[in-house]
Amino acid sequence: MQLLRSAGLAALSILLAQFALPMPASGQAPGPDAVETVPRMHAGVSLALAQPRGEFDDYVNVGGGIHGFFRWNLDERGLAGLRIHAGFLNYGNETQEVCLGAPVGCRIEVDLTTSNNILLLGLGPEIGIPVGAARVYANVSVGLGYFATDSRVGGTGDQEPFATTQNYSDGGFAWNTGGGVELLLGRIQQYPVALDFGVSYQGNGRREYLTRGGITDLPDGSIELDVKRSEADFLLWRLGVSVGLHTGGAGS
Repeated sequence: MQLLRSAGLAALSILLAQFALPMPASGQAPGPDAVETVPRMHAGVSLALAQPRGEFDDYVNVGGGIHGFFRWNLDERGLAGLRIHAGFLNYGNETQEVCLGAPVGCRIEVDLTTSNNILLLGLGPEIGIPVGAARVYANVSVGLGYFATDSRVGGTGDQEPFATTQNYSDGGFAWNTGGGVELLLGRIQQYPVALDFGVSYQGNGRREYLTRGGITDLPDGSIELDVKRSEADFLLWRLGVSVGLHTGGAGS
């Protein structure tokens, strides 16, 4: 999960860095065809904020992470398409120093970090309407919502973990519906780059999950889990960039 989060942040940095490069003159003033005809494939990555709703709000404050999508337009104007999206969200971390081999002493101290995470995956249709240099869209999807709490041990001082255990997990059917707007910023060579802002409602159904402080270490070496059971829905706010991918065909 840590690798997925790092990869997403790296991808966002690369896209932003590319946009910061000087663009050819042709990308500074796109003509009418830039709106009427678009690449068939688009991909994007965003920073994401999860705002719990309903019962979920009783146990969780907010979550944050990354979100990405891939869209295949079914027509040359991008009015209809098929969208697949995935996301990684973290809604709680805690770190404590513990002794390695505590029963015999504390010669070596390590950091024990526990993370509460959510993985999202969905697939479904999308419709979009071009409005000048912008594209307003709406989508709906079905897929998976997976909740997991993991603990990892690493040396003190931000060293890489050398052991990881999944303490609890639960997942199942999830649905998502929402929309947003893509605002054309310019072009990198033939690739249109847009600012992408969106919000959607993520319905995960009733789930079991842990929250911050939900694991208690007992004197006999076992652990006690404070498992929450509730509806686990939230609003997902996104802000990032999307890129039209050159296909060599219509709309390229």
